[in-house]
Amino acid sequence: MLFPTFTFVVFFLIVWPLNWVLMRNRERWRIFMMAASYVFYAAWDWRFALLLAGSTVINQGFAVAMSRTTQQKRRTALLAATVVVNLGILAYFKYWNFFVDSGQTVLGNLGFEVPSLLVDTVLPVGISFFTFMALSYVIDIYRGDYKPTTISKFAVFLSFFPHLVAGPIVRPAELVPQFDPPPDPRYVDTTRAFALIAGGLFKKVVIATALARFVDPVFGAPDQYSSLVVLVAVYAYAIQIYADFSGYTDMAIGIALLLGFRLPQNFNRPYASSSLREFWRRWHMTLSRWLRDYLYIPLGGNRKGRLRTYINIMLTMLLGGLWHGASWTFVVWGALNGLGLVVDHWWVSRREARGGKEPAASGPRRWGMIFLTFNFVCLAWVFFREDTISGAVQLLGHLFTAWDKPSPQISVGVLLAIAALLLTQFSPPRIGEQLRGVFSQISPIAQGAVLGVTLMLTNLLGPYGVAPFIYFQF
Repeated sequence: MLFPTFTFVVFFLIVWPLNWVLMRNRERWRIFMMAASYVFYAAWDWRFALLLAGSTVINQGFAVAMSRTTQQKRRTALLAATVVVNLGILAYFKYWNFFVDSGQTVLGNLGFEVPSLLVDTVLPVGISFFTFMALSYVIDIYRGDYKPTTISKFAVFLSFFPHLVAGPIVRPAELVPQFDPPPDPRYVDTTRAFALIAGGLFKKVVIATALARFVDPVFGAPDQYSSLVVLVAVYAYAIQIYADFSGYTDMAIGIALLLGFRLPQNFNRPYASSSLREFWRRWHMTLSRWLRDYLYIPLGGNRKGRLRTYINIMLTMLLGGLWHGASWTFVVWGALNGLGLVVDHWWVSRREARGGKEPAASGPRRWGMIFLTFNFVCLAWVFFREDTISGAVQLLGHLFTAWDKPSPQISVGVLLAIAALLLTQFSPPRIGEQLRGVFSQISPIAQGAVLGVTLMLTNLLGPYGVAPFIYFQF
């Protein structure tokens, strides 16, 4: 079920009070929260719940077995088996058809006839997210950074409905310790929770959904529009995916707060970044940290020379691109980001070798770097959005061939949505904190009135119907 729907509101209004009623009895609470999370997940397809349960049992079994042996070879073998099982399940559902189709195309071009091995599978919602969370649990135990918890705690950790289908990607050390002792409802930051939920709803329902209705037809048939419309659509998609994904995670973090739990931040004004490295420290932060800690550093990180560092960056971003979806467009998107990060690292090392300094926090040079970084990110987003490489190339080529066409599709609303979200990227964080401070000081009745007006405006300004969240397909 989607967060901004009446069905979820009813679900949460049942779960929220029961969560606090059962909180003192931790075992009952865990059973209840696991059951609620499975109901939430099974709303898409009950078979997905069986897959989630299987992942829970398998990974807990490997974790316990690993903790009970001191033989390094056996521990390594158990870790390898865990990785193979998890990635095997993920590959079957997400990548089998992609690899088979690619292989058949290559063999067909070489003159070989290969029978079709494509499988008609339904991609389980959020499988990439809970697979990465399960892997972090087992890998942390292998490294000695974490000890196995009980099966009930691990089941709640993996299935906790606020983060289940689209993150944030939570580490066990970030969430499991919060299960004991029970949180105190008197210290729940409801002001921040309601602000996150209301802001996330507005970003998703008003901004992302409205921009989707402008972006989708342009990306679907760019040759029918002017170059200016295509250019605005490229920028609009960058804003749409940010509003869509950050809106979801804002709601997820706010909902978890109302239940008494804190999830890690996932976005920090990424479009204000002055380099691609800074962008990836601000965008989908929990995925960036996961790729760094469980892929880039184990590959060697920057410890084995400059060339090996560049190779490790490219491998990490290529696999990060493939994690997002089974398509060559995601591979190209990952390659572009990897290449950009390599150039970024090379440029910084070159500057440091010459004794240069970082650009000042403000000034023309920094603004120029922000402009270049944002436009590079938008260029890469084209491949992320398009279904085929040829479609992405066609759209980018159309940026140069139809400037004489009229552009009636560009509305004031579209431009305002783009401008408003970009402005929020450059507003000082203290402004939001000050506003929340003022909000927390007013009476509960006034708070309810402000939230009611915000929800009413969201409903009024938002188009009829809510488009699916972009990251649900990953």
